[in-house]
Amino acid sequence: MVSSAIGLAFGLFGAGFATAQTTGSLPITDLVGTWSSKSNSTLTGPGFYDPVNEKFTEPKHTGISYSFTADGHFEEAYYRAIANPTKPECPKGIIQWQHGSFQKLANGSLTLSPIAVDGRQLYSDPCSYKNAVFTRYNASELFERYEVVTDGYRKITRLNLYKFDGSPLMPLYLAMSPPEMLPTSTLNPLTTSTPGGAKATGKVKRSELPLNHNVLSKRTPQQKQADRWWWVGVILTASGGALYYFF
Repeated sequence: MVSSAIGLAFGLFGAGFATAQTTGSLPITDLVGTWSSKSNSTLTGPGFYDPVNEKFTEPKHTGISYSFTADGHFEEAYYRAIANPTKPECPKGIIQWQHGSFQKLANGSLTLSPIAVDGRQLYSDPCSYKNAVFTRYNASELFERYEVVTDGYRKITRLNLYKFDGSPLMPLYLAMSPPEMLPTSTLNPLTTSTPGGAKATGKVKRSELPLNHNVLSKRTPQQKQADRWWWVGVILTASGGALYYFF
């Protein structure tokens, strides 16, 4: 999901993809639906991100979700807690959402092109930032290949996505079909901006950004209580993941 890595991948493989055919001539019916990681807690759609009120709803468990339509639209939702073994009191939490269009190329790969102004990220690092930071998020993605199979253990349909370098993404399972998605058109068109790309209500120095994205706002004082409860969940999730890893 790192923008620079994705950009490098497109640079390396772009020449080979230039002549590939897209979804206009290739079947993509096997991808249609909403796919979610094992917890089946993180799902795309209005239950995850509210574009009108610019608000995320925290899932019960961390995970990822992708949705695809037959006419070439996608949506994705990520909720991740990152443990810090050297400083257990300093885990990081990231919630990300974006949508846009995708293409299936003749060599079997997938390219995902998000609507840049619509993507959103909520990033929290309690040991580096006083408040969570709400930013735009925009990261094109390249999957080298994918496969849809029946999971031998769970006996349900599973989607295996392989990242640009061939490494597998965590398995995703079919949660619903047709997919649960927000409207596929631009939801938050950019109308005003300030120098540096940030809105006046959330203007900060670029050096303060956790990632190279435009800050929209920081959490307001009225939201601090919600932040504290969110961090309880993040810390417990990160600690649980660390214990699982070590034991």
